[in-house]
Amino acid sequence: MVADWSRDLSDLTIQRTVGPRAFSSGLSYARGGRVRGLTVDPAGRLLSAAVHGTRPSPYRVVVTPASGSARWSGRCSCPVAINCKHVAAVMVASRDLHGASGSAPALPSWEAPLAALVRSRTTGREPTETPIALQLEIVGSGSSVSPYGGPTSYRAGRRVRIRPVTRGRSGGWVRTGVSWREVQYDVGRRGCDPAQRDLLRAFVAAYLANTRGYAGYGYDVAIHLGDLGPELWQLLARAHESGVALVPAKASAGAVAVTGPLGFALDLQRTGGSGATLRPVVTIGDRTLDADCVTLIGEPAHGLFVTDPAGVDAVRGSPAYEDAPRPGLLLASLDPRPDDQVTALLREGRTLQIPEGELARFLQGYYPALRQAITVMSADGSVELPEVQPPKLALTVTFRPDHEVALDWGFAYPVEDRVERVAHGDGGLHCGEVLRDRAAEQQLVDDLDVSIRRLLVPDLRMTGMDAVSFTHDLLPVLSGTERLDLTIVGEVPDFRQAEMPPVIRLSAEDAVGDPDWFDLGVAVSVDAEEIPLDQLIVALAGGQSHLVLASGTYFSLDRPELAALHRLLDEARALQDRVSDGLRVSVYQSGLWEELLELGVVETQSARWASAVQGLLDLQAVEPVPVPVRFDADLRPYQLDGYQWLAFLWQHRLGGILADDMGLGKTVQALAMICHAGEAEDLPGPFLVVAPTSVVGNWVHEARRFAPGLKVCAVTETSARRDTPLAEDVAGADLVITSYALFRIDFEAYVGLDWAGLILDEAQFVKNHQAKSYQCARRLPAPFKLAITGTPLENSLMDLWSLLSIVAPGLYPSPQRFSDVYRRPIERGESPELLATLRRRVRPLMLRRTKDQVVADLPPKQEQILDVVLNPKHQKVYQTHLQRERQKVLGLLDDLDKNRFQIFRSLTLLRQLSLDPGLVDPTYAHVSSSKADAFLDQLREVVSEGHRALVFSQFTGFLKVIRDRLDAEGISYCYLDGSTRKRAVRIDEFKTGDAPVFLISLKAGGVGLNLTEADYCFILDPWWNPAVEAQAVDRTHRIGQDKAVMVYRLVAVGTIEEKVMELKARKQSLFTRVMDDESLMSSPLSVEDIKGLFG
Repeated sequence: MVADWSRDLSDLTIQRTVGPRAFSSGLSYARGGRVRGLTVDPAGRLLSAAVHGTRPSPYRVVVTPASGSARWSGRCSCPVAINCKHVAAVMVASRDLHGASGSAPALPSWEAPLAALVRSRTTGREPTETPIALQLEIVGSGSSVSPYGGPTSYRAGRRVRIRPVTRGRSGGWVRTGVSWREVQYDVGRRGCDPAQRDLLRAFVAAYLANTRGYAGYGYDVAIHLGDLGPELWQLLARAHESGVALVPAKASAGAVAVTGPLGFALDLQRTGGSGATLRPVVTIGDRTLDADCVTLIGEPAHGLFVTDPAGVDAVRGSPAYEDAPRPGLLLASLDPRPDDQVTALLREGRTLQIPEGELARFLQGYYPALRQAITVMSADGSVELPEVQPPKLALTVTFRPDHEVALDWGFAYPVEDRVERVAHGDGGLHCGEVLRDRAAEQQLVDDLDVSIRRLLVPDLRMTGMDAVSFTHDLLPVLSGTERLDLTIVGEVPDFRQAEMPPVIRLSAEDAVGDPDWFDLGVAVSVDAEEIPLDQLIVALAGGQSHLVLASGTYFSLDRPELAALHRLLDEARALQDRVSDGLRVSVYQSGLWEELLELGVVETQSARWASAVQGLLDLQAVEPVPVPVRFDADLRPYQLDGYQWLAFLWQHRLGGILADDMGLGKTVQALAMICHAGEAEDLPGPFLVVAPTSVVGNWVHEARRFAPGLKVCAVTETSARRDTPLAEDVAGADLVITSYALFRIDFEAYVGLDWAGLILDEAQFVKNHQAKSYQCARRLPAPFKLAITGTPLENSLMDLWSLLSIVAPGLYPSPQRFSDVYRRPIERGESPELLATLRRRVRPLMLRRTKDQVVADLPPKQEQILDVVLNPKHQKVYQTHLQRERQKVLGLLDDLDKNRFQIFRSLTLLRQLSLDPGLVDPTYAHVSSSKADAFLDQLREVVSEGHRALVFSQFTGFLKVIRDRLDAEGISYCYLDGSTRKRAVRIDEFKTGDAPVFLISLKAGGVGLNLTEADYCFILDPWWNPAVEAQAVDRTHRIGQDKAVMVYRLVAVGTIEEKVMELKARKQSLFTRVMDDESLMSSPLSVEDIKGLFG
C-alpha cells in the first residue's frame, strides 16, 4: 500500500520543504537503495521507513501530511531531527513507488522538462551509484580490550586507520572491491558518486603529500589519520557533505563521530602548602578533561581521538558535540594547534610536581613564557595566576630640519616601575629582561588601521608631500590609537597650501665680457615667496606632485606652465656648450625665448637683446630699409621680404639660412643685401661667396646684371696657377666669388684676409661636418655668415646642424649634444614631439618660401614615369649579374659600416646595368641599351615639336652613349659634366643658341643653373634622394619660365631602379618633412633598405 498524497510530489515541491542540500543528499540516498521498510498506516497518511545513514544502525523516519493542505513534515532520529536528508529520501522513495506502479500522473507539458533539469542539476548522479563509506579502526600495541583494538590506558603507538568500504549484498560494509590504490589509479568499481570518488582521491593526495610520496605498499590496505596532516579535518567535513559515512570496523564498536575543535591547557593546582601540580588537560568550553583520556593525531599534533567512555561523555556534554547516541570513537581537531615542543609535552602526558617554595619561582620565571606557547590555567582557582602586562606599540616621531620626518617603531613592555623598549624588526627573543610576546606584538600590528600599517618600516624617513600628508592626515590618527605610546620630538611644522598659482619672471642681460651671449634669468614665486629654481627643477625632473618650501608652503607641480618651463630650461642646459653656474643664451636661441615669454613676465632685458630677438621672431616688426641705389632690379614682394630679413641679419651680425625653394631668386636677394651693406657702412673687406664650380659663372653674371656698381672678382684658379697672391687679386673688390674646391685648397690665403661676410651658395656642399670644406667654412673669421640652399636637409638631421653651426654657432654648439637631444630620438621615432620643437627653434634663423606659396603665375609642372622594358638580351645580362651581386651583398650586411663601400659598388653596378650593359663590361657593347632606345623614341617627338630638353644622368659614361646616339640621329646638343672646361661658355651656348638638347651630369649641373629656355626634363636614372632630382628639375621650372614644364623619369622595369623608386616613396624628402610639415624624417640607407633593393 502506498500513500496517495505523495504521488503528486515533484522534485521542486520536496526541495522547497527540506532545502536544496538536504534534497540532493536525500535523492542520492533514495536512488542508492538506502530507504528500507517503507510503510503507510491504514488511513493512508502516515509514512514511516528506516534510512541507512552514516552510522551502523539506520535512522527512523516518520512523515505526516498536514490536514487540509498540501504541506507535510517529517521527523528523524538523526541529530537534525526535522526535515533532514533522511526525510527527503523517504519522500522521494514514496513518490517513486507510485511511478514504478504506473499510478503516478503525468507531469504537465511545461513541468516535465523543468523537473528533469532540476533533478540533473541537484543530483548529478545516476540511480545505479554504489554507496561508499570510510571505515576507521584503532591499531597499535597492547591487548585487545577495546572493541577498536588496544586498551584505552595504552596510548603509546595507538593510531586510527582509515580505508574505503562499500556495501555488500547483505547490506553491511565490506572491503571487497575498493581500496586506496584502486582509487588512485581509477580502477576497480566505478559506480560511485563522482563527488565521493573525488573525495577519496583527495585523501590519497593528502597522504602522499604528507609522506613526501613514499607510500610503499602499505597504503593499499589502509592510511593512518596522522599521515594525512591538518587537511584531515577538511576532508572529514567533505565526507559529511557528500554523504560518505564514517563507520567502525566492528558493529559492536559503536559509531564514529567528529566534533568541533578542542584545545589543550596546563592546569596548575595547589597541593597544599606552597607546592602545586602542573598537568596537561583537554579544554572543552569551560570544562576540562584529563589528557590521559585522549590520544594525539599527527606530528605536530593537529587533532585527537577519544575512546574512553568517560572521555566521550565529557565531550558529549560540550556544545561542540551534537549527536545524541554515544559514539565508540570520537575525533576532534585542535585549535590552536600546538607546536613541536608542546606536542612532546602532551605526548609525555605526565603531571609535574612543583615542590614547596618553588611555586613563586615558577610563576615569575616560567609562567610568562609558557602562556605564550599554551594556555595556563588553574581550573579550581587554587592558584592565583599573576597578570602579565601585554606590550604596547611604541612610536617616536621626530621632526627634523628641511621638513624631514623620521619614524622609529618599537614595542614597549612594562617592567615593575619602568618600561623596556625593543625596536620593531628586532629578531631578539627578549626585551630587556622580559621574554617578548610575539603573538601579542603581531596582534598589535594587525589591529592598526591600514593607512598606519604601511608606515611600519624600519628607520622610515619622509620628506616633501609625504611629510605633509603624514602630519596632516596620519598624525591625528596615531594620537588617537589605543595601545600606542606616541612620542613627538621637535616642533610640528605648520604646513600650508599656496592660495595662488606660481608666477614666472624672466630677464635677459648682457653677459660681462662676452658680447655674443646673454645671461638668462628665471625666477618663480608663489604667494610672494621665492622658489629656489634648483629645487623646482629637481622636483619636476623627479616627477614629484608637489613642492614644499622652507616656510611650509606647498603647491602643486601639475601645471602646464611649470612642465613647459622645465622642458625649456632642460633643453637650454643640454645645449649649452660651456661650464657655467648660471644659464646663458645667444640671440640664435630666440625661439627658446619666445616659448619662455608665453610662460611668464619679462622684468628686464637689454636693449641689444630686445632689438635682435624681436626682429628674428617677427619679420613684420623689422623697420624696413630701402632697396639699395646700386641695386638694379625690381624685387618681387616675397624677394623684398627676404631682402629685409637679410638686411636685419646683417645689421645685427646674425647668421641665417636662406632656404627658399629652388628657382625663387635667392641669389638676387643676397646681392641686394650685399649692396645695402656697402651703402650702410664702411666694410672691413669684401663679401666672399663660395659656390659649386658650375655656379661661379652664374654669380658673376647675376652680379654684373643686377649690381653693376659692385666690383666683382671671380677666383677660378688655385694660388699655384695664379701669378699674384690672393690678397692682390681681391684688393678693392666688393664681392669675391670662388668655388668650394678652390676655397678648400687655398684656405690659408682666405683666412688671412678681412671679410665683410661669408655667403655659402648651395650650402648643402658643406653638410658633412667632418669634411674639409665644412671645417674651412666654420673656421673662416667673418662677422656675418649666410647659407643659401634650397635643400638644407638631404639625408640626416646632422646636415641641418652643420649649416646652423656655421651661420649660428651659438644655437647648437656641440654636434654630440645635438645628436643626443634631437637626431637620435627623432630618427628612431622615440620622441616625435621633438621634431616640432626643432622646427620652432630653427624658424627664426631660416627663411623658406616654396614656389607654390609665392609665385602664383609660375607655369604648371607635370611629372610622369616612363616604364622601360628591357629587351631579352639586356634582361639576360642584368639577371645574371643580379643573382651574383645579391648573394655577395646579403653576406656583407652583418657589418654594414665596414662593408658599405663594397655594397654601394654592387648597387652602382646594377644601376649601370639597368642603363646599358656596355657600361659594366665592353664585351656587352653589342647588347642594345633598352633605356637609350626608349629615350630616343621620346626625344624625337619632343624635338620635332620645337621643344628644348634638359637630360640628366649621374653616369657620364651613359651621357656619352646618349651623345653618340644623338650624333647618329643628327640632333644637335650641348654637353656639361665635371670635366667640361669653360662651363659658363657651354651654358651660354644653350641659353643663347638653338640646340634642342642639353646633356648634363647630375653632379656638375644639378644646382645653381638657370635654364628656363628648356621646357622638358629627362631624368635617365632615378636616385633615392628626391632632393637631388628636384634640384635638377628646378633648373628649368623656376622664375622666368613662361612655358609648362614636362618631367620624364625613365625607370627600367624589373630592375633595381624600381626598388629605388619604392625606397624613395617611403623615405620622401627630408627637407620638406622638417621644414614644411610635422612628419618624421628619413635616415640614410639601412640594412632593411638594402635588402629591399636586392629583393
